Amino acid sequence: MAQFNPKQSFVGIDIGTSSIKAVQLAADNQRPRLMTYGYLEQSTDIIKNDTPAAREVVISGLKTLIRESKITTNRAVTALPSFTVFSSIISLPLMTRKELNSAVRWEAKKFVPMPIDDLVLDWKLLKESHELKQPAAQTPKNLRVLITAAPKSLVKRYIDIFRAAGLQIVNLETESLALERSLIGTDPAPVMIVDIGAAATDIAVIVDGIPLINRSIDVGGNSMSKSIAQSLNIDQQRAEQFKRDFGLNAGQQSTSQIPKTIEFVMSSIVNEIRFVLNLYRNQNTGPIERIILSGGSAFLLNLPEFLEKTLSIKTFIGDPWARVIYPVELKPALQEIGPRFAAAIGLAMRELSPA
Repeated sequence: MAQFNPKQSFVGIDIGTSSIKAVQLAADNQRPRLMTYGYLEQSTDIIKNDTPAAREVVISGLKTLIRESKITTNRAVTALPSFTVFSSIISLPLMTRKELNSAVRWEAKKFVPMPIDDLVLDWKLLKESHELKQPAAQTPKNLRVLITAAPKSLVKRYIDIFRAAGLQIVNLETESLALERSLIGTDPAPVMIVDIGAAATDIAVIVDGIPLINRSIDVGGNSMSKSIAQSLNIDQQRAEQFKRDFGLNAGQQSTSQIPKTIEFVMSSIVNEIRFVLNLYRNQNTGPIERIILSGGSAFLLNLPEFLEKTLSIKTFIGDPWARVIYPVELKPALQEIGPRFAAAIGLAMRELSPA
């Protein structure tokens, strides 16, 4: 039986627009064990601000985070922001794997908004169609294939930044897959993940481990704080504290303007969730069983109750540490930071997950 091996470890690094999160996990009898973790708050928007100065800020931040968190591996797994990755599920007739490679590339040209030669293209055969055509005749059926594509220039940017920070990217994937791994695991039921970050909210519908729908809007925790600051004519720091203290009404009576202001901003997120729900219902028969919240704003007071009441779907805050071994004395601290570390945990789990 395989034993705990701290050398067989990977660090998951989640680069957000306002912070960098890192989690190092090691294999322990086919389960991930927490080695260390760290968080660095700084402006890190390398998607919209790709300048030498911006890159240097991220490189310096990564070096600082690795050093202060005492991370002992340079093998990193990271993710591209959901809005930078193109994905689609296509249906193809039964064919050989060699034929499938060409067919996927041809089909990808129909949905990606960039020349195919400028993209890194990947595909995955979905479970119900895992067997490819053999020479002998078979009953005809279609293959369902998940295609993902990302700009080569963006992939190279990440590789260069990590290399400059002394890290080797062993895998680069999408945030939705990382969140699925840490928050859902092997549960095949239809689940929606709503990841509310500082600058954006990502919404994904996951069915049997596959992200069927991915959407992103430029509304997040910062939008709520800015709206409170403007409505009450206070500074951003005080508005941030008010947001955490008051939260949402969730059907409760309140004379405060703050929950109403937050609810006004939340309406954009709710409308996007409804749009995604309609997209899913038009393509599928099974209902979404639950909504899992993650991201730095997941702990907004009364948020699960507010969404559950508004959308009539069971909603709760996800626990990305549920599949990770860690010292019991760390549980209170880890539970408090869990939602904002969900992507980093899922990334670190990628290379440790059983095949």
